[in-house]
Amino acid sequence: MDAAPRVHARHVLAHGLGGRTDLPLDAVAAIAGGGIAVAASFLALTLAWKRPRLHPSAGRPLPPALARALDAAALTRAGRVLALAAAAFVVAVAFAGPRATGANLAPWALYVTFWVGLVPASVLLGPVWRRVNPLRTLHAVLCAATRTSPAGRRALPPRLGYWPAAAWLTGFVWLELVAPNRSDPRVVGTLILAYAAVNLALAWWFGRDWFTGGDGFEAYSTLLARMCPLGRRGGAAPLQRPAPATGPPAGSTRPLVLRTPLTGLMTGTAEPGLTAAACVLIGSTGFDGLTRTTYWRDNVDPSSVPAGTLGLAAAIAAVAALYTAALRLSGRLTGQDSAALPGRFAATLLPIALGYTVAHYFSFLVLEGQTTFILLGDPFGTGLDLFGTAGNRVDHDLAGPTLTAQVQVNAIVLGHIAGTVAAHDLALRSPARALRGQLPIAAVMIALTCAGLFALLSG
Repeated sequence: MDAAPRVHARHVLAHGLGGRTDLPLDAVAAIAGGGIAVAASFLALTLAWKRPRLHPSAGRPLPPALARALDAAALTRAGRVLALAAAAFVVAVAFAGPRATGANLAPWALYVTFWVGLVPASVLLGPVWRRVNPLRTLHAVLCAATRTSPAGRRALPPRLGYWPAAAWLTGFVWLELVAPNRSDPRVVGTLILAYAAVNLALAWWFGRDWFTGGDGFEAYSTLLARMCPLGRRGGAAPLQRPAPATGPPAGSTRPLVLRTPLTGLMTGTAEPGLTAAACVLIGSTGFDGLTRTTYWRDNVDPSSVPAGTLGLAAAIAAVAALYTAALRLSGRLTGQDSAALPGRFAATLLPIALGYTVAHYFSFLVLEGQTTFILLGDPFGTGLDLFGTAGNRVDHDLAGPTLTAQVQVNAIVLGHIAGTVAAHDLALRSPARALRGQLPIAAVMIALTCAGLFALLSG
């Protein structure tokens, strides 16, 4: 990171993406090539993939010593202490640190390091936030102080599923992409405290099960972790009750294995709210790309909250409508229950959500993520220089236009191909295995690929 005056980047956090717009890529060729790649992958699957191959029970067990170390209660406790301390530190800096966004650590820690960094952490390491979630630690303390059972005062209605998480995620992406003053450090600190207070109150009433589908960030991490190559034998355990705050991670009675990443998506059961959560993630990143197109910039006031809100809602609704229509058509073509199919296949949307997230936030994490470390050297603006980073600036050579373009295009295309593979394998488990039932799904994958690349490359 090169030396320069204090970071001036309020404009970067004024919008969620903050990525490169000078990408050396032929948009038409990339869009056509992406659509053809997804179509070709579907054709190859129908010819060569005749039986289910992604078995949740498969996987190579880790060496016992390594498995015990990863499941150790001491590791869980240490992670929770560090996560709680880090969260408290960010809130303290938000209120007591510099007022300027470019000089305050809190907005960068929330929008860049945490929100974006949670993606690679979850995909590579598993449901890390469920294991170290500081809200679970505070909930355990609250229950002890009020002499309330951690199981809560009332059972959590199963029909809620991931619906609360979908609502929280919608609120967060609206905050990140639309809300005014979202990068103000005091606003960030207030919102963190408000989020914690509401979720703690609900967890105190419904029990610690609330966090699994009710805490938007924990649900986000856990859903992405289904694609982690490190998992539990038996696949994903949707809406499973986690272990106590000081105990081993949830699911530790099942052995840790190295597995094919997509096996964690093969639940084959409808989970309430999962479709909504996935569509929020896909639609929000699609909207983020749309706001950077020439059409949006020329016709919409970028500071208009109503326009941004309507645009975000329309993008999420369009993804949900397209996906639901395709799955219901598939049900009618194969004689299956059309109303149940969208829920059964909802997990196959997660690779697409991951691809969109990587495409839109890769350069944001690599470039603007440096700012968090720069500001950490003097968090309260008192003149400290703990790490020798005073006066440093972001090194934009770490993610040049060529690298960024390659990552973005490949992330979207590979995300849709992975979703197609997962959907195809899941379809083979159905009694109605007719190829015609998969055609609407393939059409949606191709359409979303082209639309995603268009939004990404039309700036």
